[in-house]
Amino acid sequence: MILVTGGTGLVGAHLLYHLLLENDNVKAIHRAKSDLLAVKNVFSYYSNDFEAIFQKIEWVEADITDVCLLEEAFENVTEVYHSAALVSFNPKDYKEMRKINIEGTSNIVNLCIAEKVKKLCFVSSIATIEKSVKSKIIDEDCEWNPETNNYGYAISKYGAEMEVWRASQEGVEVVIVNPGVILGAGFWHNGSGNIFSKIKSGLPFYSEGITGFVSVNDVVKSMILLMSSELKNERYILISENISFKEVFFKIADEFNKKRPSIKVTKLMSAIGWRLEKIKTVLTGRPPMLTKQSSKSIHNKQYYSSEKIIKALNYKFEPISETIKNVCELHKK
Repeated sequence: MILVTGGTGLVGAHLLYHLLLENDNVKAIHRAKSDLLAVKNVFSYYSNDFEAIFQKIEWVEADITDVCLLEEAFENVTEVYHSAALVSFNPKDYKEMRKINIEGTSNIVNLCIAEKVKKLCFVSSIATIEKSVKSKIIDEDCEWNPETNNYGYAISKYGAEMEVWRASQEGVEVVIVNPGVILGAGFWHNGSGNIFSKIKSGLPFYSEGITGFVSVNDVVKSMILLMSSELKNERYILISENISFKEVFFKIADEFNKKRPSIKVTKLMSAIGWRLEKIKTVLTGRPPMLTKQSSKSIHNKQYYSSEKIIKALNYKFEPISETIKNVCELHKK
């Protein structure tokens, strides 16, 4: 039996579809208020028979921070894909991120150990991998530096990784994937899906920061291949290409036949912007659209290497231009 956490998120929903093509015994955790229809919608992108495939999921209402509910979910489970997480740049969410990302992962790890789960796959992030001082290229050998001014999300995901490594010391085989910015269809009002929606609506701004991008399909296929392989107790960066936000935004605009963003966001504009957003948040109570950390990250130029997983699995990543084309086509529908 396979258990998936975060099944109602971008990675989890696409992962469930691909798992169900080869497996009949798949459980997925969902919280009481989560949107299961969003998962079914993702399934509809892949197959006309999506209703029948969706019905194969054994849904378990639980929360990764509630051990009692999790115990029921772990019955007869042999493999776990842990993709549940809180992603936020808002400093106010730091305590909640620690609770979900670190404590929640600790609960998952403890149950994997107690129930003698064979293998655990954890979805982390390139946020936990430090920029190398010796090389322009960032790879899995670049160690985390606790003295760096890392932001809340990165700290919480790094803490979660430490919990997963603990599982490996207790007899559970583990693999960790560190994807870059994940592009995929189905969740148009949050995460990277919101980028497509905003550009389609006429987003005027762009930045020239560079980071790693990857298709959600490559992320889930890599995860499944790693779990079915003999590889264990390793982590793998998942990046298709290192390209600029400008290039990604322009490609999306072109696919939608919309005007390309024309206003380059400078560091000064970002610095002013996040301060104004902070004031607005204090006055209105609404979460900021731009934070101090996100205003910095859009200007960073960081280059990541996926050579480790390419060699380990002989894997070929989908070009980002193809990913963008496919996602835009689904958005139009």
